Amino acid sequence: MSRATHYRHRGPRGPVHGPWLPRSPPPHTLDDAERARVLELLTQPSYRDLAIPQVWARELDEGRYWCSVSTMYRIARAAGQVRERRRVATHPARVRPELSARGPGEVWSWDITALKGPVKGAWYKCYVVLDIFSRYVTGWLVAAAEDAVVARDFLADAIARNGTEPHTIHADRGGAMVSKPVSELLVDLGVLRSHSRPRTSNDNPYSEAQFKTMKYMPDFPDRFGSLQDARAFCEEFFLAYNHEHRHSGIGMHTPASVHFGTAEQIRDQRQATLDRAYARHPERFARRPHPPELPDVAWINQPVDQPQPAP
Repeated sequence: MSRATHYRHRGPRGPVHGPWLPRSPPPHTLDDAERARVLELLTQPSYRDLAIPQVWARELDEGRYWCSVSTMYRIARAAGQVRERRRVATHPARVRPELSARGPGEVWSWDITALKGPVKGAWYKCYVVLDIFSRYVTGWLVAAAEDAVVARDFLADAIARNGTEPHTIHADRGGAMVSKPVSELLVDLGVLRSHSRPRTSNDNPYSEAQFKTMKYMPDFPDRFGSLQDARAFCEEFFLAYNHEHRHSGIGMHTPASVHFGTAEQIRDQRQATLDRAYARHPERFARRPHPPELPDVAWINQPVDQPQPAP
């Protein structure tokens, strides 16, 4: 029988309810007066700027032993004297971006993706900016490298061709996105800047989804033979994306149709076609058919207290 079992059987106790009783201090614990003297030692002018092990060692060299280093730390911690002494930089929590667009031209999103070049290690950079409400690509560019000045000129050209500045431009925290040339351009134009949180791709969903659409195309090559090949592919793709691709997020309309305001007219034509089909064969429908509806608002990180759209 073990020693613990012997003493447990010798003095049995019933079940204990409620909080645990405070532990009785061991007999060699410093009393309150001794703890006060140790704290006074640690806070005296000659020692208050030194680390506790330094104080312990210097007192030992003077022939005085007060307590162990860990006990000194416990006493200082109980008095609120233990903290980080270095000037450590503190970073506030990144704010979760919450943006909404109720029409074209309100919020743009832009990003840069890499395209494989002809050999391993060679990459081209594809700059794309789009309107989050209409999904219309308002500008794109394929360059040999990522550069802040190229990004500034790219955005300036997209805004000029659009004819008006958007209210907000959202991007992640890439080097070109937070660069001084881009920031100065947007400040001069009066465009608000918005950025994703670090390592949070969901904060820039529209650009990420658009890049996936492009790279999952059946004819998207594994590598581009040259910069001109990459530009030729992107020119054909973005033309079809804006004017031919029916987007599920905007009621199966093309981005150009929503961006330039013809989507409602097209939806009326679709409704007329469905009405004729229903009139010919009503038995084939469980209810009167309707075309997909256009969303009223596009969100980046919809607040949780907002009503969620119907599935």
